[in-house]
Amino acid sequence: MTKNRTDDAHDYDFRALQEKWAPVWQELGLFDSSKDGDNRPRKYVLDMFPYPSGDLHMGHAEQYALGDAAARYWRHQGFNVLHPIGWDSFGLPAENAAIKNGGDPRDWTYANIAQQRESMQRYGVSFDWKRVLHTSDPEYYRWNQWLFVQMYKKGLAYRKYSDVNWCPQDQTVLANEQVVDGLCERCGAEVTKKKLNQWYFKITDYADRLLDDLKQLEGHWPAKVLAMQRNWIGRSLGADVDFEIEDRDEKVTVFTTRPDTLYGATFMVVAPDSELAAELVANASEETRETFRRYLDDVHSLGAIERQSAERPKTGLFLERYAINPLSGERLPVWAADYVLADYGHGAIMAVPAHDQRDLDFARTFDLPVRVVVDTTQPITGAIPIITEDTELPELDDLNPAVTGEALTGDGRLCNSGPLNGLSKRNAISRAIEILGDRGTGRPAKNFRLRDWLISRQRYWGTPIPILHGENGEEVAVPEDQLPVVLPDAEGLDLRPKGSSPLGGAEEWMRAEHPVTGAPMRRDADTMDTFVDSSWYFLRFLSPNDDTRAFDPAEAEKWAPVDQYIGGVEHAILHLLYARFITKVLYDLGFITFSEPFSALLNQGMVIMDGAKMSKSKGNVVKLSDELDTYGVDAVRLTMLFASPPEDDVDWADVSVAGSAKFLARAWRVANDVTSDPDVDTARGDLATRRAVHRFLDEIGPLASSFKYNVIIARLMELTNVTRKAIDSGPGPADPAVREAAEAIAVVLDLFAPYTAEDMWVKLGHEPGVALVRWPKAVSSLTQEDEITAVVQINGKVRARLEVSPRIGEAELERLAFEAPPVKRALEGKTIAKVIVRAPKIVNIAVKG
Repeated sequence: MTKNRTDDAHDYDFRALQEKWAPVWQELGLFDSSKDGDNRPRKYVLDMFPYPSGDLHMGHAEQYALGDAAARYWRHQGFNVLHPIGWDSFGLPAENAAIKNGGDPRDWTYANIAQQRESMQRYGVSFDWKRVLHTSDPEYYRWNQWLFVQMYKKGLAYRKYSDVNWCPQDQTVLANEQVVDGLCERCGAEVTKKKLNQWYFKITDYADRLLDDLKQLEGHWPAKVLAMQRNWIGRSLGADVDFEIEDRDEKVTVFTTRPDTLYGATFMVVAPDSELAAELVANASEETRETFRRYLDDVHSLGAIERQSAERPKTGLFLERYAINPLSGERLPVWAADYVLADYGHGAIMAVPAHDQRDLDFARTFDLPVRVVVDTTQPITGAIPIITEDTELPELDDLNPAVTGEALTGDGRLCNSGPLNGLSKRNAISRAIEILGDRGTGRPAKNFRLRDWLISRQRYWGTPIPILHGENGEEVAVPEDQLPVVLPDAEGLDLRPKGSSPLGGAEEWMRAEHPVTGAPMRRDADTMDTFVDSSWYFLRFLSPNDDTRAFDPAEAEKWAPVDQYIGGVEHAILHLLYARFITKVLYDLGFITFSEPFSALLNQGMVIMDGAKMSKSKGNVVKLSDELDTYGVDAVRLTMLFASPPEDDVDWADVSVAGSAKFLARAWRVANDVTSDPDVDTARGDLATRRAVHRFLDEIGPLASSFKYNVIIARLMELTNVTRKAIDSGPGPADPAVREAAEAIAVVLDLFAPYTAEDMWVKLGHEPGVALVRWPKAVSSLTQEDEITAVVQINGKVRARLEVSPRIGEAELERLAFEAPPVKRALEGKTIAKVIVRAPKIVNIAVKG
C-alpha cells in the first residue's frame, strides 16, 4: 500500500513530536522488562542513580543520554534490557535544606524527586518505570537494616571507641574516603579528629579479595579506576617486628616493608594520637607531658594527607622512652611525630633515615643518627661478595644522606648489617624475617591502607541503625520481623547539627524493650552512611516491590551482575569499593552466585562551559531546561553524544545544539519524502545508494559496542546526505534503496533521538515501536568497494591518484605507481632512496637529487 502523504506536516516540530510519542510509549510498555513469556536473552544496563537535589542538570543530560544509547542498542540487538531508575534520597542536603527553611526533609526530598521524574520522562530515557525505588522509603531502608543485622551476626558490623574524622560544619563523622585533602568532601570544611563510639563494617576482612578480584575487571573497567582502587586498598608485604620498650612489659609491634634495614633503624616514631603515645608519655616529665598535650591539640586539627605531606616541615616530641632493636640490641629513642598515623600498621614505625625520605627529614630536623645499611653502589647481580665481620666496608661519604639530604632508596647490597651483609634487598628481606622468626621477635605480615568502613552518622535523615542498648552495655539486634525501624516524624525535633544525632531527642521513639526479656532498652540514635544505601541498590531493582525479602535470588540469577554500569569517575573509590564489598558479603552469605557487581563500567566526562566547571559564582551555568525548551530533547541528546568520546569533557561553549536540530529536521524530511511501499523489494534499489547503506551498517555495530557514539552520529549525517541526494537528484524518492536508507537512519537514530526516530519510522509506514526493531544487518556483498583511490607521494607530495581494486597486492600497486605519467615525470633525474607501499591506499617514494 502506498503511504498517504496528504496529512504529513512539512515542518519539523520537536514539541509536537515529544507530546505525540511520550504517551504512546507509556501505553505500549515498550521498556517493561518483566513481561510474562519474554524469552529474549537479557542485558542489565544501569545508570548511577541520582540524588534529588533539584531538577536535572547538564551532567544528568550527558549520563542518561549515554546510558539510554547503550540500553537501546542492546534492545535493537534482540535483548530484553533491564534499565531501571531510582533515587538515592537520604542524605545531608535534604536535612540541611529542612534546617534552613524550617521544614521536613521528606517534603524537600519527594518534591525534588517528582520534579526529576517528570524531567526524565520528558527526556525520553527508556527506563522501566515499573522498577522505581527511593532509598528513603521504609520499604527500601528496611533491607538496609536487614543487611546490617546479617553482618552483625557474622561479626562484620561492630562498634568501638576511636579517633574519627569529624566535620565541624555538618557535625557528623566521615569515613576516610570522604575526606579529600583534609577537607569534608561534601561541604569543604576542615576535618578534625574526635574520639567517639562508632559503628564500622569490617571491610578490611575483604581487602585481599577486593584487590585480587580487580584482575577480573581488567579490560572492562577504565584502567584509571582500577589503579585508584588498587592504590586505595594499598596492600604492602613485609614483616611485623616486635620491639621491647624499656620499663614496659608488653612489646610494641611495628609493621615494615623493609625488615632488611633493621640495622639502620636509629629511632622509633609513634603516632601522637595513638593510645601507645598517651601511655608512653604518662611517665615523662611534667614539662614533656604538657608539651605533648599542646602538640596533640595541633595534630587533631590536621588531616591525614596534610600530616603525610612531604613538603610539610617535620614536627615531633621525644617521649623520654627507649625501644630495643630486636636484631642489633641497640637502644632507640622513641618519638611522637604527626607524619605517622594511628591507623597505619600498629601506629608505630621503626625509623631508618638513611633509606626513607620522611625519616631522613625528621632525623635532620632533630639531629638524630643516620646510618647507611644498603650500599647502592654495589650491583645486585653477579657473584655475592664474601663479607665477614672483619671486612672493611665502604664509607660512602659521598652518598651520606645526613650530608646530601637525599635518602638512598635504590637497590644495592646490605652493609653495616651483621649477618645480612652482602645480600641483595630481596634475599636480605627473607633472611631478616627468618632471623626474627628464630628469635620469636617477628613474622611475615601484610598491611593495607584500607581501613574499616565507618558507617555511623550523627544526623536524622538516614537509615536508623537497628541495635538496642541496655543499661548494662548489652547490645541486641532488632529482630528481623520487627524491621523496619522507621524514622520518627521530624516535627518537634531539633535537626540542627550539635555533635549528637537529633534522633536522641525523640524520647518516645528512643524507648524500646528487649525482644526476649522485655527489659527497658534504648535505640541507637545514629543513622547509617548513605553509601550503605547505594552499595546494593542494583539488586533491589530486580524485585523492588517484594515485601518479603531484599531481592529475589532467582531474579538475581537471571539478571545480575550488571552488564553495563554508567556514571562519573568521582565515584571510583567510595561507591564502587563499597558496592564490591557488599556484593562479596552477600556472596559469602549465599544470597548470590557472583562476587563482582558490575561487569563493565563506563565513566563519562563532565559538561563544562568556557573551559571551566559550571557554577553560579562563575556565571557560566547553562540550564538544561532552557536548552530543552529552545532546541528540544533530541537535539540536546544528540549534541551531548556528538561532542566528544564519552570519557572526555564536553565544553558546551564549543558545541552547536542548533546544528543538531537542523540535522534532525533534515533526517526527518528524508522519511517524509519516501514514497515506496514498506514491503518493497529493496534488492531492486539503486546500487550506489544500497552500498552506502550497507557500508554504514557494517561499520556502526562495532562502534556502538565500544561507545563511539560521536563517530556513529557523523556516519548518520553522511548517510542522510547521501539519501537526500538520491531523493533530489538521483533515483528519486520511490527507489527501494532510498527507503532502505531511511529505515536504517530511523533505527540507528533511535539510540540518540528517540522522538525523531519514532516519527520517522511511522512516517515510513510502520507501527510505533522503533525501539524494539531489530538492528538491520549489512549484506557483505554490498560492503566491498569496487575501487579505491590510492595516493602516490614523492617526498611527501602527492603526484598521482590511482583507482585500484581494494584487494590489490603491494607489488601490483607499486608497478602501477611507477607507470603513472605524473610519477614518471617527477622521477626524471632523481635517485630513488626508498619505497614504502601500503596496499591498497598509499605508495611513498623517497628520492635524492
